[in-house]
Amino acid sequence: MTARRSDLGHARRRPDVGDYASRVLDVVDTIPAGSVMSYGDVAELLGDGGPRQVGRVMALWGGGVAWWRVVHADGSLLAGHEQAALARYAAEGTPLRQPATGGPPRIDMRRARLHS
Repeated sequence: MTARRSDLGHARRRPDVGDYASRVLDVVDTIPAGSVMSYGDVAELLGDGGPRQVGRVMALWGGGVAWWRVVHADGSLLAGHEQAALARYAAEGTPLRQPATGGPPRIDMRRARLHS
């Protein structure tokens, strides 16, 4: 399953958020378990905004969607939410990799990234 622009033509009505935010959240709703998209991937799929705008939407309204499936392009985990995200990744079988230099795991973007 991949997200397509045509899937976004029928945005779900989200009364508490604006049009752009609704579209971002709709994209997040299409990301299947075990897959991720970067903030930039979401913006590119929408053809509007950029990673920072998507990040802002996720910061404000992302709690109602699978927020852990939208990640930094380098696969690093969202600061302050690492443990919650890791639990979700383990439950969904999201591919992770351990950096050679140590430190927390990262998303294996080559394997986990959902390509639109």
